[in-house]
Amino acid sequence: MTQTHATPPADIDWSTLGFSYIRTDFRYLSHWRDGAWDAGTLTRDNVLHISEGSTALHYGQQCFEGLKAYRCADGTVNLFRPDQNAARMQRSCERLLMPAPNTEAFIEACRQVVKANERFIPPYGTGGSLYLRPFVIGVGDNIGVRSAPEFIFSVFCIPVGPYFKGGLSPMNFITSLYDRAAPHGTGAAKVGGNYAASLLPGQEAKERHFADAIYLDPETHTKIEEVGSANLFAITQDGRTFVTPKSPSILPSITKYSLLHIAEHRLGLDVVEGDVFIDGLDAYAEAGACGTAAVITPIGGIQHGDTFHVFHSETEAGPVTKRLYDELVGIQFGDREAPEGWIVKV
Repeated sequence: MTQTHATPPADIDWSTLGFSYIRTDFRYLSHWRDGAWDAGTLTRDNVLHISEGSTALHYGQQCFEGLKAYRCADGTVNLFRPDQNAARMQRSCERLLMPAPNTEAFIEACRQVVKANERFIPPYGTGGSLYLRPFVIGVGDNIGVRSAPEFIFSVFCIPVGPYFKGGLSPMNFITSLYDRAAPHGTGAAKVGGNYAASLLPGQEAKERHFADAIYLDPETHTKIEEVGSANLFAITQDGRTFVTPKSPSILPSITKYSLLHIAEHRLGLDVVEGDVFIDGLDAYAEAGACGTAAVITPIGGIQHGDTFHVFHSETEAGPVTKRLYDELVGIQFGDREAPEGWIVKV
């Protein structure tokens, strides 16, 4: 897809973009009825019309995804690893007894939304991107605790800047006494209930002037699992190993697994998915939060009880974190060669 200027760019100050809802022109909508998805369509209507008995409203039968489209220097547009988002949505749907769009349908829906909203893609060089939010919800007349009779698959988009203000500036976090997810619950699925559970601890963290809460493992409360709505990574003191937590209740971040690949194959680091103990932070020189929205946010320090642990710095990102960020963002915006299959041109 090239920038033809068939429609004028949106009247947006790209330099001040944050992470908030902006209504764009079109979104994709498909219904599942009688055992099959319909052909789907683009619509200008940003309001869903659903039954008051929809399982999404009463029983949390819904899941969602997040991915981005990036304007490249040559005017083309990249989707970053949409097949991985499709696969994760399929796993989430399976966990919640919902039908999922297949990978081809998922990617095609995303393509259509990006093309239809081309004027909202932030220009190359602004640091912004077009955030896509695919979701599946259970709808239809129902009242019992059961899977819905009908489902909606939709994709909408918004232009976004950084999720945490300050870009690659370090942020401080605080551990929470609350659990994000149960040990054998829905933590590995991208479902709304996990995020609803994080609202209160997130608010309490912000009231104490931290960026967000850090969640420990729900069984022992000794190991870091997630950083707010992002995954965690850390770099050992010798700068040679990239470490990230592993647990069945962690959402498998596509950004994290991309960084694992980059760390090993481009930076030559050893990579480990394992335990990151909250009382063992001295083993790490750097740490960061990563995800589609956050990209990479360096962690300046972590408050745990009465102890505040500082990593590389509270004011600047560490050297390995910077290299990881430059490599990842360079791939996303087309400035660096991508591993095979990572980029889908719109």
